[in-house]
Amino acid sequence: MIRRAFMTGLATAASVVTLRAVRRRGARRLLDAPRTSPHEAALGPALDVLGGEVVRLLSRDGVRLAARWLPREDDASGTWRGDPHEGILLLHGYSGSIVPGLVEYGPFLRRTAGVLGLDFRGHGESDDGPSTFGLLEVEDVAGALAWFGERGITRVAMVGTSMGGIAAIAAVAVLGDGSATGAEVDVDAPLAPIGASRPRIVAVVADSVAPELVIPIARRLRGPARGFTAARLFDGAASILGADPRSTEPGRVIGLVEPVPLLLIHGQADTTVPIADGLRLVASAGPSARHWIIPGAEHSAGHATAGQDYEQRVSDFLRVPFLAVRREDAERGADAAGSQDMMTRPKSPQGDRADQAMPAEN
Repeated sequence: MIRRAFMTGLATAASVVTLRAVRRRGARRLLDAPRTSPHEAALGPALDVLGGEVVRLLSRDGVRLAARWLPREDDASGTWRGDPHEGILLLHGYSGSIVPGLVEYGPFLRRTAGVLGLDFRGHGESDDGPSTFGLLEVEDVAGALAWFGERGITRVAMVGTSMGGIAAIAAVAVLGDGSATGAEVDVDAPLAPIGASRPRIVAVVADSVAPELVIPIARRLRGPARGFTAARLFDGAASILGADPRSTEPGRVIGLVEPVPLLLIHGQADTTVPIADGLRLVASAGPSARHWIIPGAEHSAGHATAGQDYEQRVSDFLRVPFLAVRREDAERGADAAGSQDMMTRPKSPQGDRADQAMPAEN
């Protein structure tokens, strides 16, 4: 009897150890996304046509990242005038580099503003790093924002598909939108070099994003209890990373994006992020969020399905906040110039009528 109990206990312990090993192995595979997708090799000529500049930058935590900058092109319709102080950060999904996204989205996005296509850590030409579905990718976004700021770009919109959309939402929640102006400028301070200002995030377009991370992973698994298995994989990933990627998943943080304008796009035929889950995410968003369901579109295939309509809707959505923040910046600059003028204006002698009339000028 004792021997049987001992053997049963030993078998149970062995099973637990085996399950933990399997979970850890699966978690490592989850964090190790393929650097490139199979069809990227054929996109070289299309990328060459786009031109642009190969960029190297650092994430906020020091990972070397690769990117490509596509300068703004004039809008042939004549309905939009770009601004050199504006840029778009393009973010790719899980597995593969930014190359397919640049080829697909770059040509129409750059008619609104210059486009920086970023390879997340562990993807494309960037240095090694785990794919964490937004948790560490926020650090990559922070590095890209610093790159924009160093080049005098003060207004940035983010466009991301799947994991890229998750990272964009998480970045606004974690980093803020950069709209805080800080303390008043000391006009008597000496003129000295200062660090570049961080750009303001004016809008986010997030395509094919799930409220919970387990949803797209579970839909890619086989067998029963896929949701349970996906959750255990993320448990293992959290153990490896020392932090849980689910802590910054869209369903938890999307409310923090408000009041930044947010366009959520979902395909009606998406089996990776079913439309019912997309609607749950929309219900958690703030009043500045808009939702577009594309009939017949599968996961991350909204542009391929809707074509010109997709380009027009996304372009129109991005241009409205760009214009709004342009006006805010212009008004703030006028106010600052007025304050500077008031402080440097020569004062009239005591008792002068102009000096007495000064308060009425306001």
